[in-house]
Amino acid sequence: MLIDLTEGWSVRAAGGDAVPAEVAGRALPAAVPGCVHTDLMAAGLIPDPYAGTNEERLHWIGRTDWTYRLRFDAAFAAGAERVDLVCDGLDTVARVLLNGTEVGRARNQHRRHRFDLRPALRGNGNELEVAFSAPYPHAEGVRADLGERPGAYTAPYQFIRKTACDFGWDWGPALVTSGIWRPVAVHAWSTARLAAARPEVTVERGARGPEGVVRVHVAVERAGEAPGGAAGTGGGLVAAVEVAGVRAEAVLAPGQDEAVVEARVPDCALWWPRGYGDQPLYDLAVTLTAAGGAGATVLDSRTMRIGFRTVALDTAPDEHGSAFVVRVNDRPVQVRGANWIPDDCFANRVTPQRYRTRVDQAVAANVNLLRVWGGGRYESAEFYRVCDELGVLVWQDFLFACAAYPEEEPLAGEVAAEARDAVDRLAPHPSLVLWNGNNECLEGFEDWGWQEPLAGRSWGAGFYHRVLPAIVAELDPTRPYIPGSPHSPGGARANDPGHGTTHMWDVWNRLDYTAYRTHRPRFAAEFGFQGPATHATLRSALEEADMRADSPAMLHHQRADDGHAKLLAAYTAHFGPVPPDQSHDDWHYLTQLNQARAVALGVEHLRSLWPLCAGTVVWQLNDCWPVISWSAVDGQGRRKPMWYALRRAYRERLLSVQPERVGESGEPEGGGLVVAAVNDTDEPWEGACAVVRRGLDGRALAEAVLELRVPARGAARLAVPEAVALPGEAGAELLTAQAGGDRAWWFYARDHEIAYPEPKFTAAAAPRGEDLEVTVTADVLLRDVALFADRLGADAEADDMLVTLLPGEAHTFTVAGGAGLDTSAAVRAPVLRCVNDVLAAGARTAAG
Repeated sequence: MLIDLTEGWSVRAAGGDAVPAEVAGRALPAAVPGCVHTDLMAAGLIPDPYAGTNEERLHWIGRTDWTYRLRFDAAFAAGAERVDLVCDGLDTVARVLLNGTEVGRARNQHRRHRFDLRPALRGNGNELEVAFSAPYPHAEGVRADLGERPGAYTAPYQFIRKTACDFGWDWGPALVTSGIWRPVAVHAWSTARLAAARPEVTVERGARGPEGVVRVHVAVERAGEAPGGAAGTGGGLVAAVEVAGVRAEAVLAPGQDEAVVEARVPDCALWWPRGYGDQPLYDLAVTLTAAGGAGATVLDSRTMRIGFRTVALDTAPDEHGSAFVVRVNDRPVQVRGANWIPDDCFANRVTPQRYRTRVDQAVAANVNLLRVWGGGRYESAEFYRVCDELGVLVWQDFLFACAAYPEEEPLAGEVAAEARDAVDRLAPHPSLVLWNGNNECLEGFEDWGWQEPLAGRSWGAGFYHRVLPAIVAELDPTRPYIPGSPHSPGGARANDPGHGTTHMWDVWNRLDYTAYRTHRPRFAAEFGFQGPATHATLRSALEEADMRADSPAMLHHQRADDGHAKLLAAYTAHFGPVPPDQSHDDWHYLTQLNQARAVALGVEHLRSLWPLCAGTVVWQLNDCWPVISWSAVDGQGRRKPMWYALRRAYRERLLSVQPERVGESGEPEGGGLVVAAVNDTDEPWEGACAVVRRGLDGRALAEAVLELRVPARGAARLAVPEAVALPGEAGAELLTAQAGGDRAWWFYARDHEIAYPEPKFTAAAAPRGEDLEVTVTADVLLRDVALFADRLGADAEADDMLVTLLPGEAHTFTVAGGAGLDTSAAVRAPVLRCVNDVLAAGARTAAG
């Protein structure tokens, strides 16, 4: 019997130097799952940490000890041979006491714990206490014992097995919390239980088609054992597995606590990534009974959903270096991915519905892989379940990021236990296709100046090259493992673009985004460009007076090193000097636009290199709070312009115009242009591609029709004839390439060099049923028309964004559920914008 213990908890500050008087000594209601920050907010004792600069006033929470208490009765456990406390997640360093007796300790947020309650359990009136030590002092103490280790930040996150970005990152706040962050329950049981039921799923060739093979690795614990103890000596047990109507079982003799039960499913339906096939899932049931024939009592059971597929990673050497190709069911997959960070600083606020919404947003942007980044968390089961159902591949980092990690105790044993727990928990999910040892730690050791300060001390190499691969090989041999990202197989230095995975941060940090065109990686696992969150999201965290680029509160929500300076550099490079009287609305629109264009340019270029470059994983899909960052979806789940640009760049069939040759900066050289076509479908893409050089008035100046022939799952580059490609006047001309309904644009000059016409158009907004439709009809060229519906209503979003129109063309934006919004505001700035608004001489909006 499993009884949840999620109601009736309290939490109290138990020690610390700076606990406010209004908090000290008070027992507050505590939510479980939950954390201290959200409990204090619920009690009205701290302000919203995301608002203004409140975060700076709350650092004392991470330097305070906290104690959670619960009283419960245990009459339900009468007669049970064992009664265990099952903790799915304790954050982080804790002593667990029952009726004043210590029953266990924890010091790792990322693993599950089970504690034997028998020594102290009463039938009624039990008091359970979980006493958390303050994370900062604990980590600092470990650092003092083991010696300093370099890292990207000064906070001691590598000295505690806790979410690293809790301590702050270049997109996240430092909100170091404590709490019972995943469910807790009491498990009363007898005879034996399933300690593990880990499926190893693969596919073999059968007589009638693919044959699904499930080998379930069963481990049992007998009631006579201490948790995690030696094999028991109880009676025989039967472990049974059932899937797709196939049943198999194994008998565990007395003293035997492990077995492998194999079931074979003939002619199984294969699970595929989205865009490559369907995602059939099979229910897998594992039961444990006492040996003794029919009618035996079920002692324990587990159910899960699995998918039949194979996965491999091709890193074979070739004439370009060495590949990095994900293969599913022996087919190469062109990865169109995004990096995933924790969706909220406080994990208990990420509900199953929020996971589904966020993964749905990834799918709607044509993403087929999410990389769970190593400075975050192993996500809750719902995240992986949704990815299974939607066909989104998961690349899972082990939780190490941007630092040298000590390999000594007390961390060594925790790392091994954590990795085993993560592999055991996530193994059933067919969406999980890759284990990665760390984020940027190999590169850090080689290139970030770590070796001298380390002076020979451990830095994590043993984890990445020995401990973790051994655990994956033992527990999950059907999935590939890489020691880190970036990583170059075959002995090359990490981040060598000719080998393995590459992180491309020279563009954001030093170069204009046109420099993406100079990169030719085998697999781009990280690259991105910043832009502010949506207006509604920023406004939720900032006062109206702070809604300007240089306000202290706005700068508090910019965590990147020199982030605003880098935004400014890109702004001036593309839009010219910032006017002294520039409005916040203009800054907001154009910096968001630069982010969208930068990511689109990078993705389009890299995808056109297929199969040399086998995948892109942009940084990043999501955010954890309101912030200026690299995300496509902001901290309150609103889609930024980048999301719409990514949706276009990640289409299965992508058409783009690119320079034939580029210089060191990525700027075109020689004037030649090509139409790059990428076809990530199973059917050839054939037809006519009309290429037209035009004046800004839309008039055709030169044109040609190219024959488009792109094989299935292939790419092609079509040269644009010189007479069409070369402009007469760069700032007064543009080029379009169109194949069917796909149109690509090429502008010969940067925006501040283009003679944009004043923005003349008509715009009409009207409800249609429950929705709002806004139709824009262009009298002149309008570039990157955007409808910022969140300025009309906090929950409003347009279905499209950044639409360029030739004179005479029209586009209708739809705002779902927006029928009641202000139609007059919908047809003028700052809701309706285009580049012409800002850069056309004497720009004015003619709306009617």
